[in-house]
Amino acid sequence: MKRLIITIAGFIIVFQLVTLSQENSVYPQPTNLVTVPTAGIIPRGAYLSEFRLFSGGGVMAGIFAGISQRFMFGVSYGGAKIIGNEKIDWQNQPGVEIKYRFIEESSKTPALLFGFNSQGQGTYLDSLKRYETKAKGFYLVASKNYRFLGNLGLHAGINYNPVEDNDGDKDPSFFIGLDKNINPEISFVIEYDAALDDNESNVIGLGEGLGYLNAGIRWNLVERFHLEIDFSNILLNRTEINYLNREFKITFVEFF
Repeated sequence: MKRLIITIAGFIIVFQLVTLSQENSVYPQPTNLVTVPTAGIIPRGAYLSEFRLFSGGGVMAGIFAGISQRFMFGVSYGGAKIIGNEKIDWQNQPGVEIKYRFIEESSKTPALLFGFNSQGQGTYLDSLKRYETKAKGFYLVASKNYRFLGNLGLHAGINYNPVEDNDGDKDPSFFIGLDKNINPEISFVIEYDAALDDNESNVIGLGEGLGYLNAGIRWNLVERFHLEIDFSNILLNRTEINYLNREFKITFVEFF
């Protein structure tokens, strides 16, 4: 809880300092960074298709629709060992994400969004009824953009997952992150997920209390078509893991 309070206070200070030191502008936020959500949603009448390739031959596919200017809904599904010559380990059920942005971003205030996401990351562990990296569950996130050598987006949120709790760890958690465009085609994202709901288990292969530091580079290849290379678990927040994860993501946005 102390870490959560310090982090939120730090972000409030950063927001205030940047507000005082430079001109603000409203800028469309991405819907997520590497794994954590932002307050961004896709426009009404649009849909987003996403394909993620992760370690162990895993593939995750999702589709999300903008129902209104404030509300979006999506489903995702995948499994491990889809690429390779082993038996496919499918998820036990599709993941669901619901997002509602109840406060729009202005020149002085961040956008605020409430959401729910049941889609975790990595392989689904039947014995614990959870993913290797837990889903966010219910979350509240704030996002604000600033002009700093282009656009700089800051994001901070809190989350609570009441579903994946068979490991006995039910703590609420928090996450922070930013996105920064380098030029009109290339942008950089980085995030830190404290994963406080995954730091008390003794099961080999799960969180050790360091949290998850992830980063990625996005390339807007053509309009509405993005390629992304992600580097996950940079802090090596698991036992018997010696290297970070290297993942690849394809995103496509189109209107109905």
